[in-house]
Amino acid sequence: MARSSSVCVAALTAAAVATVGFLAYRAQATVPRDLRGGPGATASAAPSPSRAPREEGDPRALPGGSGTGERVVYSLGGDRVWLVSAGGRVEATFPVTPGTVDPPPGTYAVTSRSKAVTGTDGVPVEHVVRFTSVDGVVIGFSAAVDGATPEPGTGTAVKTGGIRESRADGATMWTFATIGQKVVVVP
Repeated sequence: MARSSSVCVAALTAAAVATVGFLAYRAQATVPRDLRGGPGATASAAPSPSRAPREEGDPRALPGGSGTGERVVYSLGGDRVWLVSAGGRVEATFPVTPGTVDPPPGTYAVTSRSKAVTGTDGVPVEHVVRFTSVDGVVIGFSAAVDGATPEPGTGTAVKTGGIRESRADGATMWTFATIGQKVVVVP
């Protein structure tokens, strides 16, 4: 069963990469000529100091300096999570939507889990995996039961530490990140 799961994951990953490549090509092809950067064109905006610039290449690539061994890696700048096996192989990666309070970069461990609760924003959530707190705000991964993710920069004055993921990704995180699992937060 583990072998067939690996083959299935590899096939789905290959299909996703091909789809993203095709969509990127199509998006580039629809940009008007006068808006395309010419040879030697450079971006004029500097990266935000709170967000680390991504290395060129695949944004889904595991960030350097994210530790070793089995771990969950959370990129603050990339709003992405990687689930990494003991051998260093990425088992899954997916985008997330951060709460209003970010954990500082560092290494943590999963401290508690809840199958289903109500988030600090009043939204019912499931597969809650907590790993730290900042100024009394608990930080962890969760999935909204209705599948919704908050729009960044909108919402409420309530400080939230929930890092939202899709329901499917939440189930994957729940299986992988048991109590004591290492969580590495990178810029």
